[in-house]
Order: sequence, then structure tokens, then C-alpha cells
Amino acid sequence: MKVITAYGIDARPDLTRPGVGVVKASTWRVGTPERQRATVDAIATAWQSRDWPFDGLLSYTVHTGEDGDTLFHYSQWRDEAAYREFFARHRDDRNDEIDAAVPGIERVGIASYELYRRRAPAADGRRVPGCVVIVDVEFDGPDAARQRDWVDGVFEALESDPRPHPGGISGTFHTSLDGTRVLNYAEWESAEAHIEALAAPGDGIGSATPQWRKVKAYPGVAGGGVRRYTPALHFSAGG
Repeated sequence: MKVITAYGIDARPDLTRPGVGVVKASTWRVGTPERQRATVDAIATAWQSRDWPFDGLLSYTVHTGEDGDTLFHYSQWRDEAAYREFFARHRDDRNDEIDAAVPGIERVGIASYELYRRRAPAADGRRVPGCVVIVDVEFDGPDAARQRDWVDGVFEALESDPRPHPGGISGTFHTSLDGTRVLNYAEWESAEAHIEALAAPGDGIGSATPQWRKVKAYPGVAGGGVRRYTPALHFSAGG
């Protein structure tokens, strides 16, 4: 199978794609905007010069960080066994080529997730996101019920918010398989819209409602972060 590649604003995963059993999310640190661009070019070359590895990998998307340092990787897999097969048979030759082109890439772990809930009003389906905001929430220990309860609380806060910022398009919430993290892949009209929402009265996204206060004071949240990215590359299989 050939590799289909999309660039820039069109380089986005299908977040509702059927058959996705596992999502892998990871971050690379490369140091500078120039090295970001060079790494994206090296990834494109390494993947386009080879056939699609096999049907257990459904898609692979690369995003460039607003910080000029990071790349965020989001890949969709049929299941964990498919990822292990790719890791054993296909990963090293691609990464070796990328590392030869851009030495010194720091790969900052990888986590496995499954999709839990998605919020995307029908009217927003026509809007094209110019910014992806990755919200990472880490808990102080594994607890699958707590992961889902936190996400459910966010949905309650969103649905009861009297003044939601119009720049938000969608939120796709994933729970990690180890029970310790939640990842929200949030699409926004632009980075400026997200910055404006953060600067509004209150503590972060959301109005000063009891529902949002409950989310922000949720017990057991031990860390996490919010980072803005721009879609750069998206790969999937062609005929």
C-alpha cells in the first residue's frame, strides 16, 4: 500500500474513525524552529519513501509546537498488538533515517490511550481548526473510574457554561490505558482564540461557574499541561 500524505491545515486525524482500538501519543523535543522544520521534512521523506507498513496502523499525524521546540505525534492503531508489531519490524529504519538527518532528537516517552468522549457541536463541523490544543491531565495513581468522572465533569461544565468562547470547535477526550492520565485533543479556530479564552476572567478556559470550579479543584490531579500545536503532516494508507 502506498502512503497518502496531507500537509498543513489538512494534516488532521479523523478523530471519529471506526476501528481505532488504541491511540499512541508522544512528544519529541528538537530544540529550535529550524530543527522543527528539518525534522518534519525528514519524517515526510522517511515515510513517503516506503510503503505503508501494514493495516494495523490506521493513521499517523505530526504537529509542530508553538514553542518552537516540540513535535506532538498522534497515531491510531487497530490494537496494542498492531503497535508492537510495527515497533518490532518497521520503526527503527524510519527513525534511523530521521536521526541521521536531524541528530539529537529527544523522544519524551509514549502513552497509550482509548477514546472516551467527544464534544463537537454539529454546526462546528464546517469550521476548519487552525490550532490544536493538547490538554494533558495526570492523576496521582491509576483509577479508570476517576479518569471518566473527571471527563464527565468537564462535559457538565461545558454544557452549563453560559458564555463559552466561540473559538472552540471540538474536544476529544482520551483515557490512558494505565489509568493515570487524560488527554484532550481540542480543536480551535486559531491560537489567538485560545489565548483570548485563557485571558478571560476566571482561571483558564471556562466561566466562573460551580461546575468549572469543581473541575479545577478535582482531587487527585497531580500535574499535566496545556500546549498549542499546528498540524504539519498526516499519513494514511492508499490503494
